[in-house]
Amino acid sequence: MPTNPMRLSVREKLGYGLSDAATNFFFMSMIFYQQRYYTDVVGLASSVVGFLFIGVRLVDAIADPVIGALADRTHTRWGKFRPWLLFTALPFGLLFWLSYSVPNVSGPWKLVYASVTYLLLMVAYSCNNTPYAALTGVMTAEPAERTSISCYRLFLAIVGQLIITTFVLTLVAKIGAGDAAKGWSRTIGIFAVAIVIFNVVAFAVTRERVQPDPQQKLSLKHIFSDVLTCRPWLVMFGLTLLVFTMLPLRGSAFNYYFGYYLDQPRLAQFIVSIGLGSSVNEQVTPWQWTLDLFGLRLAPDGSNAAAAGFSLFNMLSILLQICGILFSSVLANRFGKKRVFIVGLGLTALVTGAVILVPPQAIGMTFLLGGLWGLCYGPTIPLLWSMIADVPDYAEWQTSRRATGFAYAGIVFALKAGLGLGGALGGWLLAAYGYVANSAQTPLALRGIRLSASIFPAAPLLIGVLVLLAYPITRELGLRIRDELAERRKRYIHGVARHV
Repeated sequence: MPTNPMRLSVREKLGYGLSDAATNFFFMSMIFYQQRYYTDVVGLASSVVGFLFIGVRLVDAIADPVIGALADRTHTRWGKFRPWLLFTALPFGLLFWLSYSVPNVSGPWKLVYASVTYLLLMVAYSCNNTPYAALTGVMTAEPAERTSISCYRLFLAIVGQLIITTFVLTLVAKIGAGDAAKGWSRTIGIFAVAIVIFNVVAFAVTRERVQPDPQQKLSLKHIFSDVLTCRPWLVMFGLTLLVFTMLPLRGSAFNYYFGYYLDQPRLAQFIVSIGLGSSVNEQVTPWQWTLDLFGLRLAPDGSNAAAAGFSLFNMLSILLQICGILFSSVLANRFGKKRVFIVGLGLTALVTGAVILVPPQAIGMTFLLGGLWGLCYGPTIPLLWSMIADVPDYAEWQTSRRATGFAYAGIVFALKAGLGLGGALGGWLLAAYGYVANSAQTPLALRGIRLSASIFPAAPLLIGVLVLLAYPITRELGLRIRDELAERRKRYIHGVARHV
């Protein structure tokens, strides 16, 4: 164990990060798969799915400040935030499985079941993830250790993202053996069990060491005033809304893009060319057997080309995202977070929009753009959360008051509102262009799928670049705020600080 009580063991950091890996099992499935599951497997109209997404997610987003306030007022022998991981683990995992196990019933009951389970799932996610995010600040008071925790968390989150985006479609096809509903239920059931286990482990290995000052009192009026008049918070709220509108819109559109737009024989040929094809009489090596276990090898008849291709596309994009993340800190330290974010987001927008130029036979170009997208977007991922973390410092620097929890709750609201808007736009756009599930698509519908995978998600990214221009915390100002707050806190400790 570390000698300094504020220094954390690798075991505790890894255990904490497991919960974020579990969250990404749910989160990325929502971005990439849920819309097509509801339209193609359950049989809901795409326009109805759009209203379902935006309605449920906006209602749930309002719950985050309430959950944050409840967590702040939780008092147990385990702390304030850890108990929420333990007691939400089973409901979170169970509702995740139930949401992908819609029964084959008649009339409006499918929609009723989907709406109820999806709403309860989103509430369970909020009850789990909002206290989880706050836990970082009470595990240690050491800034360097908090950065280290975030690195472990981000790494395991990306691993969770890689697993869910690589293996789900292929496992559904393999486990379902032609029955998509059974494949989805059993595949998501595997990940649901992992969600329960990972959250219990995170609860067991973490500790809360930082206790709030019992004398500090913030009025609701001050909290609202400080946050809603804070320019960096307003910028980050808008940016978060735009980025998380883009993610489900683009992610779900590419699922349709691989299934309906790309030339399937050419896609199968591409998969064979990189060594992932198979034939009936082929001698199977241990490596090929492992790939086949997860459905990543192309079937002899090419029937799983879309699923295998989409999984490989996601794998490539995420691996290059990791490369971008690794350079994020170095670039930010040299050029400043704001500049790196603007360049990264602008390049991501250009690569996103370029997809509209790709013909259905250009499989290699599709994968190239997917890889470039991950490389450009990767550096912005940690910067978003790092810049959000700077906002409470800016507010404290200006007002001598700090409302970290409420500031984060507002950003989470923007995140969920963006997910709802992006998901809804995806459904509405498909409906507007005449998409019909499990059918050969008309040229108009194919145009809608292409636009939803390119121009439409590129638009919020370009708007985000403009919004970022208004972010006032430059590298130089950030260093000034850090130093002045450190000096101010020294005076507080000696009892000579005065509120102005």
